[in-house]
Amino acid sequence: MNPATLFQFELCPYCNKVSAGLELKGIPFRKVQVNPMSKKELPAIPGLPEGTKRKVPVLEMSGKLVMDSTDILKFLDAEVPDRVPFFPADEAARAKTEQIENWVDDTLTFALPTVIYGTWLEAAKAAQITARTSNFGLVQNAMVRAGGSLIMHQVSKSILKKRGKTDGHAWVSAELDQFEAWLGEQPFVCGDAPTLGDVATHGALSCIREFPMHAELMRRPRLAAWFTRMDDLRAKNRAS
Repeated sequence: MNPATLFQFELCPYCNKVSAGLELKGIPFRKVQVNPMSKKELPAIPGLPEGTKRKVPVLEMSGKLVMDSTDILKFLDAEVPDRVPFFPADEAARAKTEQIENWVDDTLTFALPTVIYGTWLEAAKAAQITARTSNFGLVQNAMVRAGGSLIMHQVSKSILKKRGKTDGHAWVSAELDQFEAWLGEQPFVCGDAPTLGDVATHGALSCIREFPMHAELMRRPRLAAWFTRMDDLRAKNRAS
């Protein structure tokens, strides 16, 4: 199988969703870090309406360009249906895993930036990671390292205000409670095998690995066991 190309930002939960899917499917791929200012690395999408906002993730695979993390995961499942199927055959289980994936897109991915950029220390770390991994020129790199934390911290405050929240860590903790309720005592959210909900949630949560909220996640025994289980499966399936 020819390697796929994932156009992404390093701390983007949606991009991390796609990375999780690619690894679980055993699809070889390379990452292209997109400059969030110019986005010059993004390929042109044929048929995209004029004025459509250019955004990540974008996947190039099998001669096709696919955008939107959910659409990409569905595309991957269709391309490689036999390895870690994302959609269970049981109708109720399929509805549950799709509900969880929708929750990731509509809620979790908005909550996570508030624990990546929420405090000044977190925002400073996020700025350093962004500068280190993104395709910046020398001047832009220095600007991000110097002023990126201010912008990121303001983004976190804006999200909290729009969502009627005051504490990002409390918000994410409540969302982890919700996911634990879905997980219950099962290895994965729909039973003995991972499905779309596991892929999306683990991918999104992967972007907080270098931040304090990850330690809080790992202090929850059931959630830590699930997270480690997903890590191990991704490592086992990952294309060399």
